[in-house]
Amino acid sequence: MTSSDMNSNLNRLRSMALGSSSKQSDPHQQQPRASQETLNARLKLRRTPNEEHEPEHYEDLQLDFNPSLFRSLERFLPENLLSSTRIEKARAMSDLLLRYSPESERIRVQKHREYRQNILSSYQRLHEELYTLHPVSFFVPSFLDAVSNTSEENFKSIIGRAAPGIYTFDMLKPQFCQMLIAEVENMEKWFHYSKSSMMRPTTINKFGVVLDDFGLDGMLQKLLGDFISPISQVLFPEVCGTGLDSHHGYAIEYGKYRDTDLGFHVDDSEVTLNVCLGNQFSGGELYFRGVRCDNHVNSEIKENYDYSQVPGQAVLHHGRHRHGARAITAGRLVNLVMWCRSSTFREAKRYQKDFSSWCGGCKLEKHNRQQAAIKATVEVLKRRGADKTHVEH
Repeated sequence: MTSSDMNSNLNRLRSMALGSSSKQSDPHQQQPRASQETLNARLKLRRTPNEEHEPEHYEDLQLDFNPSLFRSLERFLPENLLSSTRIEKARAMSDLLLRYSPESERIRVQKHREYRQNILSSYQRLHEELYTLHPVSFFVPSFLDAVSNTSEENFKSIIGRAAPGIYTFDMLKPQFCQMLIAEVENMEKWFHYSKSSMMRPTTINKFGVVLDDFGLDGMLQKLLGDFISPISQVLFPEVCGTGLDSHHGYAIEYGKYRDTDLGFHVDDSEVTLNVCLGNQFSGGELYFRGVRCDNHVNSEIKENYDYSQVPGQAVLHHGRHRHGARAITAGRLVNLVMWCRSSTFREAKRYQKDFSSWCGGCKLEKHNRQQAAIKATVEVLKRRGADKTHVEH
């Protein structure tokens, strides 16, 4: 759901919810005790937001809608519900959003919810230790030492700037990489034997697993909040200066009978973490072709950088950095990918037209405007000087 869709849905939701509550019950009539579900169904939103109320953060919860939508909607909740727990507020708002969402959206949400519940109730985990973040077991010592004290100097001591906007660093231990590959293989086998249809990570991946659907979302969210977000705030302040708060985590596979390459594209993220998990392979190099906003995503390519993947090594790049993966020529390659998002940046982006702080196309246009203005100013000064000389003679 885009930010514009989110706001239009919020406005429509408020008007519908307010309209549905116009009928008043007889205050003298004895009313039966209502269940929580009934109370949620009767939820009446405020007509104006409570601007003094500070909304909760919902990014760490498994929700069917964008967490920033919950933060926006919370200010319209009635006073008695504002004092409830975060879980109770999230449940009430989820019910309200589903009740007034288009039927197609309700069906999609319900199907995905059932899909996840089926996995979580039936899937037998291979390595239980993967589902809780254990820094000492997961990370190489150099990475762990650098992030133990979240300072810019520590981060930059382990991070290499491979090219503008592309950073690489050693991150995951070989044992963790092999365990995660085995877990992904186990997930694939489970789907095969259960004869279920798997939801793939992206529209351009024919293979791969959404790790969040298998219960790894909590571990990945902690990885985001405790490690990737602090680093990204230093390296990419223009898109995540206030922090990253949600993610989409998955594993992709390349090789025989799998995807062989990945087409040229941009990610639906502010920052993307891509870690090679390994196995023996050749080929599969990543290629990057410049950061672009929506208006310039198909513009001329001037920036070129190719990167050969190394097991356990992470690549951190701007989500709008145009990139792809070359064909794998031998073996099998598995990658852990996490699209890291900032609800604050996405909300602010709605009101921006110039992204010259990070978009190569906007930067070029701004430079051309400045050069044109300088040239015009020089021409005006020349004419004034010529006119003055003419008058004097």
